[in-house]
Amino acid sequence: MPSIADPLVLPCGAVLPNRLAKAAMTEGLADPQGRATAELTRLYGLWADGGSGLLITGNVQIDRDHLERPGNVIIQGPQDAAALAGLRAMAAAGVRAGGHIWMQISHAGRQTQVTVNPHPKAPSAVAVGLPGKQFGLPEALTEPEILDLIERFGHAAEVAKATGYTGVQIHAAHGYLLSQFLSPRANLRSDQWGGALENRARMLMAVVARVRAGVGPEFPIGVKLNSADFQKGGFAFEESVIVARWLQDAGVDLLEISGGSYEQPAMMDIHGMQAPDMPSPQKASTAAREAYFVDFAKTMRASLTMPLLVTGGFRTRRAMNTALETGGADVIGLGRPLCVDTAGPAKLLAGAEELDRWENKLKLLPPWLSFLGGLKMLRAVEGFAVTYWYYAQIDALARTGKANIGISPFPALLSIQKAGKAWLKARKG
Repeated sequence: MPSIADPLVLPCGAVLPNRLAKAAMTEGLADPQGRATAELTRLYGLWADGGSGLLITGNVQIDRDHLERPGNVIIQGPQDAAALAGLRAMAAAGVRAGGHIWMQISHAGRQTQVTVNPHPKAPSAVAVGLPGKQFGLPEALTEPEILDLIERFGHAAEVAKATGYTGVQIHAAHGYLLSQFLSPRANLRSDQWGGALENRARMLMAVVARVRAGVGPEFPIGVKLNSADFQKGGFAFEESVIVARWLQDAGVDLLEISGGSYEQPAMMDIHGMQAPDMPSPQKASTAAREAYFVDFAKTMRASLTMPLLVTGGFRTRRAMNTALETGGADVIGLGRPLCVDTAGPAKLLAGAEELDRWENKLKLLPPWLSFLGGLKMLRAVEGFAVTYWYYAQIDALARTGKANIGISPFPALLSIQKAGKAWLKARKG
């Protein structure tokens, strides 16, 4: 039976040295021109030394006007010497312990903050359904613009390969552009890019084909796909299984199963932001085993042969090995624990039973508040503050080599937001 220490041969022939992956997490550490920095090199060196067989970078954007957050690395058009040097240094650090580093390539679409772009491009002019005016009303992409974006994904993958990354992951989850095309709620188009599932999946499949054409048959290509959007009328699990089969037929080497979007953030486990009539992204049995999306992956496994990566909630070696042994995953993704303890994978491989559960130590509101009405939003704000605490840990690791566990979640949120505003100001010159 497979265990976390076993290598994995991917369909393209590449070999992951073990079954543990550092999942993609946003870093916000690029310079105002979107170039990789010395901080990113330090960060990925730490994670490489920590024992993961695979590191997946945070969002590398293919359009400077559509960022997931200020500080994203950007690959758009020809890269200058400084940009290429930064990417090479980051990649070299990521493979220095013998593992893989894959670049996650993405476009935020309508989930671009209004401070970055008040009118981002999207499949249709459908705004993100959140209060606070964080996101503007998007403009529907024209067909020439869609074709140009497909080319940009391919170009970014070629740059990744040329600068030393050992694979790419195409981000088609969490409500970003390719996920928006898949969603019947966000994609209201009546042309060949909307309507039936085959049309809504057309852009993703075209991106995969363009990337494969650009990088060749032996270079690993991963895709991050929602198991579901967890919204009525959204991208459903049954559709996800069909798209997964198409991706397998297209030669994808590793499929990561995730779920949710900014409107329904199952991927961040901020359940206070979920509508009460929406299904939970995890069964009780899954919660007991820790992994948020492993039940979806096990169901998909019945009709798939390509390797599956599952991220979200894993903390114990027993749960990880159980997921591998039962077919719930072929690779285990780790996120938040590695924001504090970069050597977590090495410890697990050496026999450690469990990673620290820092999120349990960061609850700011007393438990009795959950019994009062009208406070779900407050809980959600607390959840976002905790998420920003992890952002702050990534920032501290990158700048100093050590986590900053002494900072509280709300000060961490304010600090990261302040840094984002400074980045945007510097970008505008």
